[in-house]
Amino acid sequence: MGTGMEALGGTVALVFPGQGSQFVGMGRALYEASPAGRRVFDHADEALGFPLSRLCFDGPAAELEDTINAQPAILTASVAALEALGERAAAVGTTARPLVVAGHSLGEFTALVAAGVLDFPAALRVVRERGRLMKEAGDQRPGGMAAVIGLDRDALAAVCAEATAEAEGAGVVVVANDNCPGQSVISGDVSALQRAMELARQAGAKRVARLGISIASHSPLMACAAIQLAEILDGLPLRPPRIPVVANAGGRAMETVAEVRQELAHHVERPVDWTRSVRSMVEAGATTFVEVGPGQVLAGLIKRIDRDVATVGLADLGLPTDEKPAPAR
Repeated sequence: MGTGMEALGGTVALVFPGQGSQFVGMGRALYEASPAGRRVFDHADEALGFPLSRLCFDGPAAELEDTINAQPAILTASVAALEALGERAAAVGTTARPLVVAGHSLGEFTALVAAGVLDFPAALRVVRERGRLMKEAGDQRPGGMAAVIGLDRDALAAVCAEATAEAEGAGVVVVANDNCPGQSVISGDVSALQRAMELARQAGAKRVARLGISIASHSPLMACAAIQLAEILDGLPLRPPRIPVVANAGGRAMETVAEVRQELAHHVERPVDWTRSVRSMVEAGATTFVEVGPGQVLAGLIKRIDRDVATVGLADLGLPTDEKPAPAR
């Protein structure tokens, strides 16, 4: 009988999810079944000085979804899954040696841990501060985000430019996430965002939906947070990546500390080009993508970007996974 780990053979990319993938109950199964995963959660609890594990496992949802908590929670759940994956590989006499790694937005920090650039304690401190700074920026200059389905990137960029021009300096809206062809997220000041949503519908978007968040991630509204985060990162010792890490901005592979610092300096205010990132990994030779962390959002996006690649989840590799609660009706 196969172990499932044969899926790690060949040319594998590990990908890590970002904010929005959190849910109450995430990581509990790994904590109970994997000593390596349990150590990660215990370490996070100790380092942060509060029971993050309990928040992940039991909620409440509103507290878990708060940006300042969601970011370290997702990082911890993802690193726990990564460690459990390595533990399981060793148990069956193999190793998980990816060709390349990448993470969506916040997930980029998990990818940097996987590549040996940051150790987990340092990454935990950084993302906790990242969440705090982004929350503060949102309090100082409230904004919003909206998902747009069925409009290509160039058309949506034109919509955002028109809405920003109409605001006449009173607001800005940009394409924040290019998740896959025809599926994007826009972000910015509320008035400009609302106008862009109207224009997107007029331009033929199949669906436009405001997201339940008052923070305009990956937009110029995060400039202040980016400056403060860059100062924190400047004081961190980073190591050269053991594995190429594909950057959110532009989809290029980072192979030096200088490239990593350049990427992270403006990470919260620049767009996430996930479509280009996935295509870059495919061009580098990746044929199998393993999503490591809570949920399976990235697998769906990846298949829409390239139908020829294989996507693998933790359950396919014989690791325990948590059931995400069904949405309330």
